[in-house]
Amino acid sequence: MLPNWFVGLKIPAGDWHGERVMDPPEGFRRFTGDDLHLTVAFLGAVGEDAAYAAWTQRRGWRKGALLVELGEVVPMGNPGRYSALSLILGKGRGEVTALMDFHRAGMFAAAGARPDTRPPLPHVTVARPRQRASREERRRGIAWADSQDCRGVELTIAEIALYTWSEDRTRSLFRVVASGLVSDPGS
Repeated sequence: MLPNWFVGLKIPAGDWHGERVMDPPEGFRRFTGDDLHLTVAFLGAVGEDAAYAAWTQRRGWRKGALLVELGEVVPMGNPGRYSALSLILGKGRGEVTALMDFHRAGMFAAAGARPDTRPPLPHVTVARPRQRASREERRRGIAWADSQDCRGVELTIAEIALYTWSEDRTRSLFRVVASGLVSDPGS
């Protein structure tokens, strides 16, 4: 089975993650600081060479770090059976959306990956329900999301990275296999 790959912006956890994102209810997995990212292009189960081909498409991403502000935690995916609880961006969302829209088609093409035709939606997943979570567990997850207050937290996003599955998914879900500064057009 091929692991999933994606290109994402590394989100610095800093103090805000430990202070403002509490442990979710039972049946949910809280993302560790190392797992926090904003997906630019989800490539799926492609080979390593294809993933690195997509990675080369990040060149010229932009000339400077991104200043963003976090918003509320919302469910992502099917409303009745959401797959993640994620922070959406407030300030900076338009700029990040435009950058994602501009670059991800080239990443999908270079990897031979099926393109995502949905409009980009910059978000940072902070918790996931277990796959077989009950309706009641999902309701508790929504209540938890409503209680998290990350609004107004400002972050500087300085790195873009190529991710795949972690070798030890009990500690973290993802691992960075390549990274570069968003401020370096040749990285």
